[in-house]
Amino acid sequence: MLELNNVCKTFNAGTINEKVALRGVNLKLEEGDFVTVIGGNGAGKSTMLNAIAGVWPVDDGSIIIDGINVTGLPDFKRAKLIGRVFQDPMTGTAATMQIEENLALANRRGLRRGLKWGVTAKEREEFVERLKVLNLGLEDRLTAKVGLLSGGQRQALTLLMAALQKPKILLLDEHTAALDPKTAEKVLEATETIIASQHLTALMVTHNMKDAIIHGNRLIMMNEGHVVLDIKGEEKKHLTVEDLLHQFEKVSGQEFASDKALLS
Repeated sequence: MLELNNVCKTFNAGTINEKVALRGVNLKLEEGDFVTVIGGNGAGKSTMLNAIAGVWPVDDGSIIIDGINVTGLPDFKRAKLIGRVFQDPMTGTAATMQIEENLALANRRGLRRGLKWGVTAKEREEFVERLKVLNLGLEDRLTAKVGLLSGGQRQALTLLMAALQKPKILLLDEHTAALDPKTAEKVLEATETIIASQHLTALMVTHNMKDAIIHGNRLIMMNEGHVVLDIKGEEKKHLTVEDLLHQFEKVSGQEFASDKALLS
């Protein structure tokens, strides 16, 4: 479903501020893979997600989504293939519009627009059922303005909107980092449910090692712009934070340096 072949990206090349963000990243995701991504500061996690989304062109290599080479396509041309949830809960929704209006917009992503009712009765029924999955009571507040929701409720709604049209790849960029622990846990539970029920292929960047181990069927760790660990199957099921730190030190020859990740 997703294939990265020798993807490279350098910012401010040839200047004093040159930063090599991706150093020949190779990664392949099968359909239905839920992959958690962890790494220290500047490891290339968010840069990799931005490369997949087409935020800027890569310097070398190729990006293939469901057999389509999107390497040269700008972000708006590959948007119909990708669902994305950002770290900021305010980013993925329109605050002045109702919950059902936000969902209707997401439901029409990639489709031709015409002059017809913004939200149909059939859609409204579907939205109620979809919102029940979140277990936040939003199915009873369809006409509420999104700006009145809490950060956790907005992030959960954004997640639902990103998955509504079943994207080829779902990108989750530390989507629970701005939430309190209890709310983050609820959003992660909803994430698991939505990905499993729709058989989505997903990449979830997180700074929380425990979350990276608990969730998904596969874990990758990045360091200095490339993938240094790829753990799945039985090995991942029995993995501990201590094991993960030990394996990182073994393959990279250095200690894992991320206060944010270690304190989580």
